[in-house]
Amino acid sequence: MLISNFLAQPQALMQGKTAEQVLTEFKQSEVDEVLVNAKVFPGNIPTNSFLFKKLEPETLGSLIALYEHKVFVQGVIWNINSFDQMGVELGKVLASVIYPELQHNNSLTNLDSSTNGLINHFKKIR
Repeated sequence: MLISNFLAQPQALMQGKTAEQVLTEFKQSEVDEVLVNAKVFPGNIPTNSFLFKKLEPETLGSLIALYEHKVFVQGVIWNINSFDQMGVELGKVLASVIYPELQHNNSLTNLDSSTNGLINHFKKIR
């Protein structure tokens, strides 16, 4: 059942669904327009599907390389620097503040609420 759903998703995204197809699924004469609009989508949506027997280091490396290439190409198309080094540098600076906080189990409250929450949850589950 899981594989049939996996294989059906790319087919659904490729084919799409028209309002006429949605209406034929219903037996009643009047159907809420909001429901019809929610079930309609254009199709011709590209997807990638990968099948492999076993997840091994080489397979995982190939998937990561493909993802990095996809991100790079999208960045070129959309004129976005996908590998923004200044963002990486900022992350390193912020990590130097977070690292000492991970050396103890005390609850954290001195950073922003989102980061505090992530760090505190990590401390509970490690």
